[in-house]
Amino acid sequence: MSATAALGIRAAVIIFLGFAFPYFFAALLRAVTATLAPVFSQEMGLTAADLGLLAGAYFFGFAAMQLPMGRALDRYGPRRVLLVLMSVAVVGCICFALARSLPGLIAARALIGVGVAAGLMAPLTCYRRIFTPAAQMRANSWMLMTGSLGMVASTVPVQLLTPIWGWRSLFWAMAVMLAVAMLVIALVVPRDPEAAVLPEQKVGYGVIVRHPQFVSMAPIAFFLYGGMIAMQSLWAGPWLTRVAGWTADEAARGLFFINVCMLFTFMAWGSVMPRLNARGWRASRLMLWGVPISLVLLAGNVWAGPGAAAAAWAAWCVSSTFVSLSQPAVAQAFPPAWAGRALSAFNLVIFGGVFTLQWGLGLAIDALRAAGHDEVTSYRLAFAAFWFCCCLSYLWFVRSRRLGADNGS
Repeated sequence: MSATAALGIRAAVIIFLGFAFPYFFAALLRAVTATLAPVFSQEMGLTAADLGLLAGAYFFGFAAMQLPMGRALDRYGPRRVLLVLMSVAVVGCICFALARSLPGLIAARALIGVGVAAGLMAPLTCYRRIFTPAAQMRANSWMLMTGSLGMVASTVPVQLLTPIWGWRSLFWAMAVMLAVAMLVIALVVPRDPEAAVLPEQKVGYGVIVRHPQFVSMAPIAFFLYGGMIAMQSLWAGPWLTRVAGWTADEAARGLFFINVCMLFTFMAWGSVMPRLNARGWRASRLMLWGVPISLVLLAGNVWAGPGAAAAAWAAWCVSSTFVSLSQPAVAQAFPPAWAGRALSAFNLVIFGGVFTLQWGLGLAIDALRAAGHDEVTSYRLAFAAFWFCCCLSYLWFVRSRRLGADNGS
């Protein structure tokens, strides 16, 4: 009998939904900067670099928590760690709503990042322990689908509510909803076993980050996976308004379209992954054939410049979801007792990439403009450099796989 069957389908669904509810709001908070970027720019006179830093502060706080959180997940359990950190996210949302300056907004957004750091890693750690490999792939994809639903909510709904409520009231509402989500977790997710230090929990991160599976996938996770999230959560909005020439309302609808496409893509991955696994199509093999599609589409968007609007970026984001398969693949390369550390270390790589690309692209755009390039050219050159880094990371992945890094995941 499989682990999932032993648990019971009803119990598994309840646990999934219990984890999915707070992750919805974590994803909404992650992506809302893209929709609110015109508001922040107008109200506070923020530059591209300021916007990148504000958005990236979330990922800085998020990334800073990954390694200590990974150890805590393995020792204390997903439920306990998630509840503690979510209380920090509630405080962060309140501080963001009260902030009156850019430094205050940055500090509050970093606090939010700390608070939602376990939003995906806690459930994935739980799934690694209680689900079969095929069920893990499905649950991983459907958690990302939930995240896409949160990103959908961060677009047109936020755009419609902002003139009515104001962005500060929206963050007060987020604080309330995160508190409700904590209650849901406390009620429906089983209690963690009593903490105990097991021999395998004493293993350091060095063993994990030197593992061939981790090494082969880390660069592509940093640049392509991190870039996909950076685009969704920030740069798609400014590209649509500054390069494609769309209005703020049109850009919000464009972001809505992009995230709806991502939602259905992750839903499809969750449905087909068990069948693909059964036919021998493991994560590494799918990435080998799928990532080049993403690289070609990214090059096309850079070349098209103003002609690359929401549909073009939606196609690129959808094609980039092949790299999302790397997360459960890395987790399955390690024993269940290491799951928290393995997933958190890999997540640190991903969100280190998000922070670097969100802020780095902003710095590059501002530097190119200061050098005399117009805004459209500055965006295109900055994204061309990003495309080059993605190509190098894919070549590293291919080389590592040929050298035997692939363990069949």
